[in-house]
This record gives sequence, structure tokens and C-alpha cells, in this order.
Amino acid sequence: MAYLLDTHTFLWFVEGNKQLPPNIISKINNINQSCYISIASFWEITIKLQLGKLELDIELDELFEFAKRNQIETIEISELHLIKLLDLEPHHKDPFDRLIISQAISENLTLLSKDNQMDKYKIQLEWD
Repeated sequence: MAYLLDTHTFLWFVEGNKQLPPNIISKINNINQSCYISIASFWEITIKLQLGKLELDIELDELFEFAKRNQIETIEISELHLIKLLDLEPHHKDPFDRLIISQAISENLTLLSKDNQMDKYKIQLEWD
């Protein structure tokens, strides 16, 4: 099985945040399972840092390195993702989350997210 980390999932993993369930940590740490993060997550993080809505103890370039060190591959935004995005119902208003949802669907990835709005889409979703 392959996983796509939602933005908060990745940041909580980086921080060692206790809100991240142990089973999710195990999935991310399992080298036999592929894990991905969307470039849209890094874009979202960058914007929130610029606006002062997010503070991190790590620099943005270090986040990219952290992902690489932990074998979390970055997924770029493709035409297929944008075409799938057009088909999504407007259940979720956050544009970054909608793009991440379209990537999970397009790439047949299980999304690791606590966001209960994502339940409204026909995606594979895991948290607890």
C-alpha cells in the first residue's frame, strides 16, 4: 500500500506531535510502504509561513531534506491531477486539500489525514 500524507500529518511527523497516532507513525516509518507528500503541501506551508499563520522550528529547505531522509517522495502537480480536480464535488473548500484529494484519487494512494471533511470523497482514508 502507498500513502499520501496530508500537510498536517507531515508537519506533525516532523515535530513528533503527540496528535499523530502511533499506527500512522508506523506506516510512515515502514520502509516497505511508499509515502508521498504533495508539492501543494509545501506550497501551503510556504504561504502560511509568509502570512505568519504557521511557525516552525525548522527552515523550509530543511523540511524538503527531512522528507528525503525519511523516504517521503514529493508528488508534483500533473495535468491528470487538475483534470480530476475539476470532477470533485465542492465538499471541501480548502484549495490545497482539494488538490491533495485529487492526487490521492489519481494516483490511487491512501490519504493519511485527520480531516473529517475528506470522508465526503470516494478516497481511501486512514487515521485511527
